[in-house]
Amino acid sequence: MALAAGTALLLGGGYVHANAATGQSDSSSSVSAAAAVSSAAVSDVVDAADAFLDTLSTSQQGQVLLGFTEANATAWSNLPCGSSCRVGIQLGSLSTAQLTAAKAVLQAAAGTAGGTGYDQISQVLAADDVLGQSAGGYGSGNYYLAFLGTPSETGTWQLHFGGHHLAVNLTYEGGEVTGASPYFVGVEPSSWTSNGTTYAPLSGQRNGMLNMLNSLSSSQLTQAKLSQSFGDVLLGPGKDGQFPTTKVGLPVSGLSSAQKQLVLAAITPWVKVVDDSTSSELLATYESELDQTYIAYSGNAGLSSQGDYVRIDGPGVWIEFVCQNGVIYRNQVHYHTVYRDHTRDYGGEFSF
Repeated sequence: MALAAGTALLLGGGYVHANAATGQSDSSSSVSAAAAVSSAAVSDVVDAADAFLDTLSTSQQGQVLLGFTEANATAWSNLPCGSSCRVGIQLGSLSTAQLTAAKAVLQAAAGTAGGTGYDQISQVLAADDVLGQSAGGYGSGNYYLAFLGTPSETGTWQLHFGGHHLAVNLTYEGGEVTGASPYFVGVEPSSWTSNGTTYAPLSGQRNGMLNMLNSLSSSQLTQAKLSQSFGDVLLGPGKDGQFPTTKVGLPVSGLSSAQKQLVLAAITPWVKVVDDSTSSELLATYESELDQTYIAYSGNAGLSSQGDYVRIDGPGVWIEFVCQNGVIYRNQVHYHTVYRDHTRDYGGEFSF
């Protein structure tokens, strides 16, 4: 079955991510320790990238190693449009050993928590294998991996990976992660069962947003509701830098401490696309900016019908989640989401 093949592609194998999340601290020793962990995490990614490149022929390396240009960095989409809208080498063209090495790169770079990071990436690809059983053009083999710039602990480069319903853009500079966005992630079907196990790759994102909205009073919901309707996310592919100039909705500054923590919890699953140390640092930044952050929604707050939409917009963080009618699985909605950062998209390397 296609599902089994896709799941084995990313869930099996023995590469162990050694990175661990670090707590926030004011002490210089803790700051140094956090920097050391971040450096170690990038070292893991570079080592895995070099090992993957070593498995490739010269012509294959030419497909993977590309310039870190705006055109290459922004070549991603939520559509099953293959190489016409993406750069890099197609996973379906790789041998078993090469696939294992490609998997190790993603595993080293992404977060380790269940339902987020590498685990979520794996499940989104498995969902595409489910789609591939019903319609042509879908499947985990139709995803592309590229390194924009040369992987190193000193230079600037990007890990660029994606396909239908997925775009991962992780930017590195001088041994540190300088950008974990844009991160587009969607899923259809929204859930399915295989061999007795039920998968729902975006349940963490949806539940986090639901918990946040459910904590609001009727007056707060009124203030948070937008008059505009949404059929998709605003800042999807091709919309780089097009953040609204005015923040709208309900200011988080007026929420209770418990509600603020639910806002932070709602942000968390997207930010965990990147390694655990970097995601912890980003979340600490977004927590410090909560009083300048706004939440808003459109449609219904239940996030279960076409056009139900929710947004978190801060000085840094920008997250959108929208429900759409199914394209292949018409009896259920499917989800589109995007995580961006006002200043850190693509590591802040481009001016849009």
